Amino acid sequence: GLRPFALAPGDGTSVENPTGGVTTFKAVSDQSGGGLTLIEGVSAPGEGPPLHVHREQDELIYTLDGTFRVKLGDELIEALPRSFVFIPRGTQHTWQNIGDGFSRFVAPLVPASVEFEEFFHRYGELSPEERGMEAFSPRGAETRAMEVVGPPLPQPDVR
Repeated sequence: GLRPFALAPGDGTSVENPTGGVTTFKAVSDQSGGGLTLIEGVSAPGEGPPLHVHREQDELIYTLDGTFRVKLGDELIEALPRSFVFIPRGTQHTWQNIGDGFSRFVAPLVPASVEFEEFFHRYGELSPEERGMEAFSPRGAETRAMEVVGPPLPQPDVR
């Protein structure tokens, strides 16, 4: 059966991610009986994934540090620290760190996505030369973690 578990800050498997930071898995499919995948994401200023869709999972984002711009379908919202965003499966979405420093958020996918877990592990295994946004779409397609349907949000105007 399923065993309860707890992770201390900094615990979990961490891999470098395409948005200039680190993704740490706090819960994976194996541990949750397929119930959820949960990541803590850290992203560099100006960074965010391309517009994409998860077909089989609902995604939630709870922001911890930094300010995000979040695109949900046709809507663009600003998410300050401690904001909550619900993204039903099939919804086109993306986000971007629009603050000056690194941003941090927690994002569960429900039910779990082994494909999403695999996407980040495969990205983390790429050489530094192979990394970057160009690697996002092919990795997303080959793992079936997500379908990329558009570009990342444009960079905010620098004042």
